[in-house]
Amino acid sequence: MRWLVHGTQAAYQSPWVEVWIDDVELPNGQRIQHHNLKFPRPSVTAVVVDQDRTLLLWRHRHITDSWGWEIPAGWADPGEDLAEAAAREVREETGYEARSIEPLTSYNALSGISTMRFNAFLATEVIPTGEPVDKSESTRIEWIPLPEVPKLAAAGQITDGPSLTALSYYLGIYRSHQR
Repeated sequence: MRWLVHGTQAAYQSPWVEVWIDDVELPNGQRIQHHNLKFPRPSVTAVVVDQDRTLLLWRHRHITDSWGWEIPAGWADPGEDLAEAAAREVREETGYEARSIEPLTSYNALSGISTMRFNAFLATEVIPTGEPVDKSESTRIEWIPLPEVPKLAAAGQITDGPSLTALSYYLGIYRSHQR
């Protein structure tokens, strides 16, 4: 039951986001205009782990007007290796360098309406390199014990989708397969 695409047209384009209108035919024969959000650059994020703790950023998001804990995240530059982009984001946002970075998981963030794909990495063997380069990323940066992460999420202090997904994947699936 695949949708048939008859055409697509850009409604809005910027370096941050693109909105496309797709002329599609549903499997039942109905024809509709479907919005498609496209992001020009790949998204990367990293769960930074040192022994039994993870590095989180406390920040405000103006779109939702909310505060919460998040993991470092951002976009890869054109042609940049995704692992290197994740390591760069960790360095810029936290002031720590990860000597080891490995793929954790990749997922479609909004598969019903967007091409956005997040690439999550596990960053370990971290050393402090100084202050974060981008001081606008967070109000504070803290090492949080891993057993506290589910409690923070349950208390509504981790609501960011990429952070929830990557942390849950690391705490559940990844660690259960490492034993």
